[in-house]
Amino acid sequence: MKLAPKDARAFFAKPDPTRAGLLIYGPDAMRIAMRRQEVIAALVGPQGEEEMRLTRILSSDLRKDPAMLMDAIKAQGFFPGARVAFVEDATDTVAKAIDAALKDWRQGDATILVTCGQLTPRSALRKMFEAHNNAYAAAIYTDPPGRDEIEAELRKAGVTDIPPDAMGDLMDLGRVLEPGDFRQTVEKLSLYKHGDTTPVTSDDITNCAPATSEASLDDALDIVAEGRFQEIGPILTKLEAQGVAAVRLCIGATQHFRKLHLAASDPKGPDAGIARARPPVPYKRKDRMLRQARAWGTYKLETALRLLTDTDLQLRSASTAPQMALMERALIRLAMMNRR
Repeated sequence: MKLAPKDARAFFAKPDPTRAGLLIYGPDAMRIAMRRQEVIAALVGPQGEEEMRLTRILSSDLRKDPAMLMDAIKAQGFFPGARVAFVEDATDTVAKAIDAALKDWRQGDATILVTCGQLTPRSALRKMFEAHNNAYAAAIYTDPPGRDEIEAELRKAGVTDIPPDAMGDLMDLGRVLEPGDFRQTVEKLSLYKHGDTTPVTSDDITNCAPATSEASLDDALDIVAEGRFQEIGPILTKLEAQGVAAVRLCIGATQHFRKLHLAASDPKGPDAGIARARPPVPYKRKDRMLRQARAWGTYKLETALRLLTDTDLQLRSASTAPQMALMERALIRLAMMNRR
């Protein structure tokens, strides 16, 4: 049977041991790993692996010995409690072995847990689990976590006093971080607030969030948008040494100034405009970009975007002029524009 995303989250948190099996599949290996860890922990508990109530089977081993899974689900251990037979990185080449185990499964046997990468609707494994009346198939998508998922992570970590502003920051953070990084951030926030009875603030979240890989480029764009033209040369030298091309810098600057223009021109105000930006503005940069948008205004931002468009055309033309020099000149002109 198919599990809808909302039902799947509930099942992962509290799986039914009377179900024969569960297939978890999707394109993101990290998300798959997190979900199967959650299911295994819920079924066998923290001591399950030590008590040998968890059997791990590689797909390659099962292909060589199709009876492995059948033996694993029927085997009785020394310790009482639910058991799991986990088939990792399965493909359709082991579908027959898994099908035989599902057909012979009886109450009291180990739960069959299978994880895979992306599966098409024609996949034998996917068809098998979706058609089974006592097993589930759950697709894991790459969508950012919803509010209910974030609240569940916070409860699990023991973080409870989250005002609306802080929750908004966490939801913004969930959109830009990988699931594992987001979970680590929540765990870090839990340790950071240990013994602190005050509500979680945006500053608390900023102190616990990981640094982004684009920090150096963001720094350069902030320098330009804030009119600090004396600092442009040194930071461009560093970026060039790191392998950042002039075209990449121009694209980044154009995206940055488009978001500022969206904020400055929104009839409901800059806050509403910056909230509509896609991809979303990271929560740590919102306040700074709002200040920049207000300082520039719509007219100057339109002029800035025309300058960047002209620069982009020059960089992509057959001109023999040094590209980074062209980009540096354009950024200095932008920085000086905001000082007038």
